[in-house]
Amino acid sequence: MANSHSKLPAVSKQSHKGHGPSSWPEYTSWRSMRDRCYNPKARNYRHYGGRGITVCERWRTSFAAFLADMGRKPSIKHTLDRYPDNNGNYEPGNCRWATPLQQCQNMRTTRLIAFNGESLSVAAWARRLGLDHSTLQERLAKYPVEIALGTPRTPGGWNYKLA
Repeated sequence: MANSHSKLPAVSKQSHKGHGPSSWPEYTSWRSMRDRCYNPKARNYRHYGGRGITVCERWRTSFAAFLADMGRKPSIKHTLDRYPDNNGNYEPGNCRWATPLQQCQNMRTTRLIAFNGESLSVAAWARRLGLDHSTLQERLAKYPVEIALGTPRTPGGWNYKLA
């Protein structure tokens, strides 16, 4: 990465500690991404490199290129997420800075429910419908999706009975 520091955007001293790009949170994300994919000793290697996920050549070899494509994190809470294809590689067009909620909704283990032309997680449907997550889980365990999601909550509760 010789002579690439001049191409990096300025950093406010208030938001980043240390000196130079190696102390930036984006740099930590970049290094962690590469470790997950290429270092068999990395804690989560089996979930990334171990199942064939790679980093595009442009990003693998250059933090400056990664930063130019991804930009700065919107907040310290944002993390690197492979989206829209969670099974795809780390590359432009398949990555974003995501909130913890977005990260949870984009996990391989997240159950997506299709209803009315939308596919959302159970947690997202619960928020949308104003229900507790566990209440919606119970509904989905007992009733078809159309009933569990399509029957509105009433002030007296929800007592749908199958005929």
